[in-house]
Amino acid sequence: MTESVGQSVGLPVAPEAVEAARALSEQGSAARHDELVRILQRASELYYQQDSPELSDAEYDGLMRELVAIETAWPSLVTPDSPTQQVGAAPTGTFGKVVHGRPMLSLGNVFDEEELRAFDARVRRGLGFEPAPAPAPDLCYVAELKIDGLAVSLRYEHGRFVQGATRGDGTTGEDVTANLKTISVLPERLRKPATVEVRGEVFMPKAEFARINAAREEAGLATYANPRNSGAGSLRQQDSRVTAERRLSSWSYQLIEEGPDGRPTASSQSEALARLAALGLPVNPDRAEGLDIVGAIGFLREWRDKRHDLPYETDGVVVKVDRFDQQQRLGMVARAPRWAVAYKFPPEQVETVLEDIVPYVGRTGTLTPVAHMRPAKVAGSTVARATLHNLDEVRRKDLRIGDWIVLQKAGDVIPEVVRSLPERRTGAERLFEMPPFCPVCGTAVVRDEGAVRHYCPNPRCPARLSQEFAHFVGRGGMDIEGAGWAVLEQLLERGLIKTRGDFYRLTVEDLEGLDRFGRKSAENLKASIERSRRRPLARVLNSLGIPQVGESTAIDLAGWIAARWPAEAVDAREWTASVAQSLPGVSAEELLEVPGIGPVVAAAIAGYFRAPETAAVLVDLVDAGVIAEPPARRVVLGSGPAAGPLAGKTVVVTGSLAGFDRAGAEEVIRAAGGKAAGSVSKNTSYVVAGENGGSKLAKAAELGIPVLDEDGFRRLLANEAPAGDAPAGEEP
Repeated sequence: MTESVGQSVGLPVAPEAVEAARALSEQGSAARHDELVRILQRASELYYQQDSPELSDAEYDGLMRELVAIETAWPSLVTPDSPTQQVGAAPTGTFGKVVHGRPMLSLGNVFDEEELRAFDARVRRGLGFEPAPAPAPDLCYVAELKIDGLAVSLRYEHGRFVQGATRGDGTTGEDVTANLKTISVLPERLRKPATVEVRGEVFMPKAEFARINAAREEAGLATYANPRNSGAGSLRQQDSRVTAERRLSSWSYQLIEEGPDGRPTASSQSEALARLAALGLPVNPDRAEGLDIVGAIGFLREWRDKRHDLPYETDGVVVKVDRFDQQQRLGMVARAPRWAVAYKFPPEQVETVLEDIVPYVGRTGTLTPVAHMRPAKVAGSTVARATLHNLDEVRRKDLRIGDWIVLQKAGDVIPEVVRSLPERRTGAERLFEMPPFCPVCGTAVVRDEGAVRHYCPNPRCPARLSQEFAHFVGRGGMDIEGAGWAVLEQLLERGLIKTRGDFYRLTVEDLEGLDRFGRKSAENLKASIERSRRRPLARVLNSLGIPQVGESTAIDLAGWIAARWPAEAVDAREWTASVAQSLPGVSAEELLEVPGIGPVVAAAIAGYFRAPETAAVLVDLVDAGVIAEPPARRVVLGSGPAAGPLAGKTVVVTGSLAGFDRAGAEEVIRAAGGKAAGSVSKNTSYVVAGENGGSKLAKAAELGIPVLDEDGFRRLLANEAPAGDAPAGEEP
């Protein structure tokens, strides 16, 4: 395994991956590096801040390893804001900030026993022991189950719980004291009047996850994806009563406590765990101490199968050097300790029969082949369905109806057909072909020329409509809470909604007639619909499901629209109506002015607003009373380099500003031609600081980056030189 960057982040990378990165030019590697940084930064934000990950753990780890390989091959590409140098994600600003007295680091990952032995070899070298299998009696490991939850820190003073926080970015977390007090296993008072900091993991038990999802399904609400996200989201509720209703639990695994002489009260991890239990804190009994690396491997083998019987989710085993003096000698790296590592359980695989392949019609009309399998238990649950993505993927994996196949759960969550087992064929198996006609509406199926997609072109196809409406009401769109699948299906079946605007024409009486809906449920859903009447233009555009347009493109398009049709002197309702009436006349050539939009996307957007069946969608929403809030006006219309007071600048916003929320300040930065970043690095041009700026101010001071208050920020936006700073447009 390769040293340097890979070891510095606690993540070993195979030499062949590094050689593959070196085979590219530095320019080509830099482009891929930037792409990976964007993907992983977004993934961290979704995982840590929004509790709504898009990537599985396995996908994230694979991309992180690719990034480490590139940075090992090309060390000049390593920057302080690279995900390899970061822990978690910055706090969102919803809660108060807590600066950790000692950083809350992440852990390096290993994925097989060979990598775990390589970790042991590095530890031995660092402590001066002979390589294995030579005995090292002074070296012992503690093995603990890795809990799939949310890391927290709890502060007790004289035995009384006074403050609790999330990990955040490792330096600053969110103050969730009130919510942590609702977790019954965490004591308000310790058994002894100790002043300590305790770190651990908050999680949602499997039974509680099942109970909540059953209740949500009965109420017609969307069910939650997995216990980890549900637990993290529950702990970060604004209303502590909601957290209390979720019945969360916790395990403690780290003690920070000093005696009168200023030295730690415990000399090892095993002593610290015993001390935590003696104080009355919850400590996981499923652990092992006094192990060599062979014993640690035996522990993880034991729990690889037994973990599915636990009442909570675990995705691996953490192996730690037991003695604290040895931990101190081994030290830390950018984002992880050298004395601990997390072994991730491999995806569990089983064999079953592919009984059928059935095409399902999605929101854009795409026909997706779905495997219907003989039900099989994998990673703790019974699986009978898995997406096969497209016909080309079916052919690549050589899948035939009737085949024996290998099934796993990607990241122990998403069912995935790995491969077929041709050696078990009998000759009765048959090839799958896409149907010539839509299985729902009977329209002739079309295949994109040169692409893998088969789709139903009928915009009124019932299958498309249900998916389109689900996208419309979902997060990132109009965000209508309570409009889950069960509700949508009833509204469509009863003819209560035929267009998106019909949502806003529904009455409480319409909703009260739905199955399992009483007066209160109907009033709650109606109130949610009313709250969604006013949304940012980018959200409205994203909710429409325009082909080729996601959240990022919707933001760029909204900025271009605001520049083309200024909203300053117009009522918001009138402005929304004007935009809705004008967009059908916009050409693909004009849309090429939008930064980041190329010919394919421009043609898709223009086609959407010109097509008879979709041209009136936005007009209908305006007629129903929806108001699109304009973003800050963009400075430029051209597709060339951005102009404006922040052209070429990278700006980081920290703390609370009086005149802007975080999203508003970042939109203003982008509108002025700048880049809004989430962390401070040598590439940062300015840091804009409000109240409680936190660790980013210290980082700015360390790097000599200019710090502006809100008045200085406004002067900069007005193309005036902030007091005591370089004139706008010049490098500071």
